[in-house]
Amino acid sequence: MNIPQSKFPRIVIIGGGFAGVNLVKSLLNKDLQVVLLDKHNYHTFQPLLYQVSSSGLEPDSIAYPLRKIIKKHKNSFFRLAEVEYIDADKNEITTNIGTLNFDFLVIATGTKTNFFGNKAIEINSMPMKSVPQALNIRSLILQNFEKAAISSTEEERQAYLNFVIVGGGPTGVELAGAIAELKNHILPRDYHDLDSGDMQIHLLEGANRVLPPMSEHASQKAEKFLKRLGVHVHTNVFVKDYDGKHVTTNSDLKLHTETLIWAAGVTGSPIHGLNVESILERTNRYKVNRFNQIEGYDSIFALGDIASMATENYPNGHPQVAQPAIQQGKLLGKNLIRFIKNESPKPFTYKDKGSMATIGRNKAVVDLKHFKFGGFLAWFIWMFIHLMSLVGFRNRVIVFFNWTYNYINFDKAARLIIRPFKK
Repeated sequence: MNIPQSKFPRIVIIGGGFAGVNLVKSLLNKDLQVVLLDKHNYHTFQPLLYQVSSSGLEPDSIAYPLRKIIKKHKNSFFRLAEVEYIDADKNEITTNIGTLNFDFLVIATGTKTNFFGNKAIEINSMPMKSVPQALNIRSLILQNFEKAAISSTEEERQAYLNFVIVGGGPTGVELAGAIAELKNHILPRDYHDLDSGDMQIHLLEGANRVLPPMSEHASQKAEKFLKRLGVHVHTNVFVKDYDGKHVTTNSDLKLHTETLIWAAGVTGSPIHGLNVESILERTNRYKVNRFNQIEGYDSIFALGDIASMATENYPNGHPQVAQPAIQQGKLLGKNLIRFIKNESPKPFTYKDKGSMATIGRNKAVVDLKHFKFGGFLAWFIWMFIHLMSLVGFRNRVIVFFNWTYNYINFDKAARLIIRPFKK
């Protein structure tokens, strides 16, 4: 790997997501050697992936080079690599570019799409957990519009213009709203020979309401906003099969579509080598204590979505969203210094700052501890918080100008098929 030997303790961090990036930032300018590993050379601001897939933003506005974070720090290194195995006895990891020893290891690999063992859905549906996947969805949506414009039969045209989103959580709700805005504002102007009324958007959720993690108030508001945009919301509906054209559900609902976007859940991405007992079978998350140490190990930690820390308020682990990852990353940076100095670490306590989801222009819902609301104010707060949470001043400026342009012109300027998608 060409990492030099150092007189300082070596901390190896696997994953450049919210947890990994905030941990790295907290360790810079310390008497440590920090090595960050990731299979991509950029950090992805995942809450805005849906805007890339719906032509609202270009991918470079929500991605940030990982090397740029550490470029001024000589004792910090980045390697583009995939970790394949952890040897806890040797304090060593094996990657696709070589092996590396560590004094402390932090796993922040996040999650991957959970297809619940259904291979047909895994093969034929469209996941959205990374920038390349979001670009695939963008290309497919626009290619479907082009194919619908030249379709010779009504059945074929409707299949191209039917969009099915599975999963009514924040990702599914936000994506459904964004695609509905494509239907309402872009299709009538760009495709004069198509009837926008032929385009159908179906949101399928297995629970009895959309946004199950949020309050009843937020769910009701979100469903109202979605229906106002023309989205067909189906609750208590599970998808059994999808062959690339036909969706089979547990109800009488049967849909003919060329596009099924899967946003129905995630599962952890553990790395081979550690004790199986340290991984929860149901969620594939590492069991960690209040200091983020993986059960059974003193110098190996897990952060964010891949970590399950059972507490009184969160017996099944913290929500798999950005804030727990950010807060855990910042605290672990301080605790690692304490471990090295043989001082007592501080236990993690999650500060819940609330949850929110946007459904489209002037439409969002916000759940705070003592206050729940929706509409324009919620939408404005959602935009401000997401804008300020982006990594890098340049990204904030670009996203701000894109949002301003889109708001004034009812336009989504990034509707480009740069890399055609083939099923």
